[in-house]
Amino acid sequence: QVQLVESGGGLVQAGDSLRLACAASGRTFSSINMGWFRQAPGKEREFVAAITWSGRGTSYADPVKGRFTISRDNAKTTLSLQMNSLKPEDTAVYYCAASRAGVIVTARRAYEYWGQGTQVTVSS
Repeated sequence: QVQLVESGGGLVQAGDSLRLACAASGRTFSSINMGWFRQAPGKEREFVAAITWSGRGTSYADPVKGRFTISRDNAKTTLSLQMNSLKPEDTAVYYCAASRAGVIVTARRAYEYWGQGTQVTVSS
């Protein structure tokens, strides 16, 4: 069982940076793959980034490549998402999620545990 709590969202201007954090509880954090998803109003929840349990492997959605960086600290059981050069189209509720799959996965259905989400709003 993994419990996830996101923080760090807010209102920023286009071009600004923001860092999201996800605090995880549970002894399995260091052995489980993690991901970030986002959901904009009226849209489906979409994959943003994922990282393997070791932190050695990452994957990003095309719209955020080169701007967002996912990382984790297993000792602190924390997942992070550094977001740079933010755009208005990045506005969404951001969710962290945990997957017991043995490889990085991008499908929403592959993630069993979810946080409550944190709002990110980027003004133009």
